[in-house]
Amino acid sequence: MPSSVPTWDELLGSASRSAVHLEMRDSYAVDYETGPFADWRAGVHLDPEDRESWWRPWHSLITDTVARGVVVRRARIVSEPVSEYTRFLYDGTFKNIVAGEQVRWLPRRRASDIALPGNDYWLIDDRLIRWNHFTGDGASAGGEISEDPAAAKLCADAFEAVWERAVPHENYKIS
Repeated sequence: MPSSVPTWDELLGSASRSAVHLEMRDSYAVDYETGPFADWRAGVHLDPEDRESWWRPWHSLITDTVARGVVVRRARIVSEPVSEYTRFLYDGTFKNIVAGEQVRWLPRRRASDIALPGNDYWLIDDRLIRWNHFTGDGASAGGEISEDPAAAKLCADAFEAVWERAVPHENYKIS
């Protein structure tokens, strides 16, 4: 296993066919006092038409990746009713879609019989995994790279099972 984790530019730049991301937490490192989540909680909502106000280098990276013919898909497994943080993610998902990602949502109850890895991950071309580790409160605990074929197969199979059951973003309604 390589000891260093490539940058996102390197990781997505290495993709030739696919990049999939499975998210399974109901919240990630949340600063309730400052930042985008705090702004959203205070009623600030991004205007999809005002791209300059929300476009970030990440969106350019996704757009460039998709332009090379790489299919980028993101699936989120969420508890229902959804957490406040998931509502925040949902409201901002238009940014992922504008950048070129396909996004789907799967209620956690519908994932009970799917064999899932223990961590969120990105899987590049069904062979290279970037595990995303988190602390109990959702802060990043760093990434890890693996090219283990058995783990890559688990991730690929899990993602496809989730994707098949999940609801496309435009059809998923949160209550």
